[in-house]
Amino acid sequence: MCGIAGQFNYARNEPVEPGVIRHMADSIVHRGPDDEGYLVSGSLGFGFRRLSIIDLAGGHQPMSDAEKSVWLIFNGEIYNFKELRAELEQRGHRFQTRSDTEVIVHGYKEWGTGVFDRLNGMFGLAIWDVARERLVVARDAMGIKLVYFRNADGRLTFGSEIRAVLAADESTPEVDPVGLELFLKFRYTPSPMTVFRGIRKLAPGTMLIVEKGTCREERWYRHAPVPFEGKNDVEATRELLDLYKGAVERHLLSDVPVGVLLSGGLDSGLLLALMNEHGRGWPAYTVGYGETFEDDELTDAAETAAVLGARHIPVLLSRQEFERSLPKIVGCLEEPIASASIVPMYFVCQRARADVKVVLIGQGPDELFGGYKRHVGVRYGESWRSLPPAIRGVMGGAVNRLPRAETLKRGVYSLGIDDRLRRYQHVFSLAPAETIVGLFREGVLPAGQDDDVGYWTALLPQMEHLDELSGFQLLEIRSSLPDELLMFGDKLSMAHGLEARVPYLDRTVVEFAQRLDTSQKIRKGKGKWLHREVCRQFLPPAILKRKKRGFAGNVVDEWFQASLEGVLPQMLLDSESLMFDLLEPRAVRRLLEDHRSGRHDNHKLLFSLVMFEQWLRESRESGNALASPV
Repeated sequence: MCGIAGQFNYARNEPVEPGVIRHMADSIVHRGPDDEGYLVSGSLGFGFRRLSIIDLAGGHQPMSDAEKSVWLIFNGEIYNFKELRAELEQRGHRFQTRSDTEVIVHGYKEWGTGVFDRLNGMFGLAIWDVARERLVVARDAMGIKLVYFRNADGRLTFGSEIRAVLAADESTPEVDPVGLELFLKFRYTPSPMTVFRGIRKLAPGTMLIVEKGTCREERWYRHAPVPFEGKNDVEATRELLDLYKGAVERHLLSDVPVGVLLSGGLDSGLLLALMNEHGRGWPAYTVGYGETFEDDELTDAAETAAVLGARHIPVLLSRQEFERSLPKIVGCLEEPIASASIVPMYFVCQRARADVKVVLIGQGPDELFGGYKRHVGVRYGESWRSLPPAIRGVMGGAVNRLPRAETLKRGVYSLGIDDRLRRYQHVFSLAPAETIVGLFREGVLPAGQDDDVGYWTALLPQMEHLDELSGFQLLEIRSSLPDELLMFGDKLSMAHGLEARVPYLDRTVVEFAQRLDTSQKIRKGKGKWLHREVCRQFLPPAILKRKKRGFAGNVVDEWFQASLEGVLPQMLLDSESLMFDLLEPRAVRRLLEDHRSGRHDNHKLLFSLVMFEQWLRESRESGNALASPV
């Protein structure tokens, strides 16, 4: 796990300044404290910071082949690199190291950009093809790693983090109102947008190809799942278990110590049980909040660790620490993310790094197998749409009169929309589009702004064979999962020089889950059916029956709602708040008043506004540029 940065003056072929590349790499030193490397060749420059995980002695980057015809900088891990190396050796390639990095170099020489479809792993990378004067920048299929870029005036500048792009010219970032609208709608900004004007992020499974004076963006991952025919439950359970075992074994590959982030739930419990097939006594880290919170997971996680023979390490977090640390954590994220899990994630990663360099995380089964309430709604939404309009109208009106039932109200409205993509979009939204647009000052948003997310439209061909729930999940796996949950997981782990791995998002697992019948995901109104069948083979009934708590979300949500009576609402009431350059103060205050009165539960949207204001203040305090988290 590392950090990459680079620049290519592709239109005018002006020389890249070595000092610029070094400054870009220095801005992400937290991502790679073990080593650094540079390549400056005329109009192209690469910078690299390394966190040494595999082949500690031989993995220096930028890396090239013996002929120096192909150069690579690479952030991530390739879990099937040994198999690819053996195949390439049979084709006559000769290797100088044991690293997965060199496999990508020779794989590109053999297959061109087709090598990406052969990689099972996570990556953000850049390849310089010397003979063709061609630069390729790519993000992995599941979007576990990030690549940001700015393409302006014939110059492409890119990096693992936004701060590396900004460091290239010490530029002052400006807010993109369209990116901000998307953030307020979804709690994150979907690829390829960011909240920075002129800065974009590669969408999962896409690449930039820069050659012959042009820069184009293409999709390299075009997998369109086709449902299985007649796969029964017994076969599906056996195959899923085999895939899980293979994924965990691959993700444990490391030359440095490994641990696990352990909640009290099924997913991390099964992950730990599967890790036990390759050793015992794994360090397991859990966030706790004290005895006053019934959603505290320390007791449950400690019991899981005891049953499975792990070394349990609690990490305690208080509400005071939550409020005090929020600005620092927002700075680490670079983009605002309105997830209650960011604070506990930051602190558990900080503690884990004291012992290990790699942690495994149980992210993925909820998205793959229908573990959220929204999945149940989408699963049975067709029944709602099949009702006569008059009946839907009466029932919908009754729901809309309910106080503080925003999730139910949005569900009733969203699931009644006929257009598939717009229906999905409204399921994801925190509030109706008119509410979000109404927060902006007049003239801030461009006229005729389309309500659709353009990138999502491009995914429609991949949904061609999928039913309602599976299509929704494909969108989720391509957007909210990588650009929200995986994004803050990457930023907050790497802020401490810690590599986070997600075995459940191994390509073999994801592509299998996407082909399953909906009944093998949600059965009798309950999600994650097939995943639970696998869990039954490893976990005792006491763990299987625990209620879903999420990664500390309920406790931190409670803290935030309590804070709406204390410190945090001052940001929403202060006429000097920076957000009001773009947003209408009266509309924001109306949201807060409706929430406090009990008429509506607006805490999620209010939290998003607080995060945006906190992000603006953090940016200003660091000189209108993002400070390093270390």
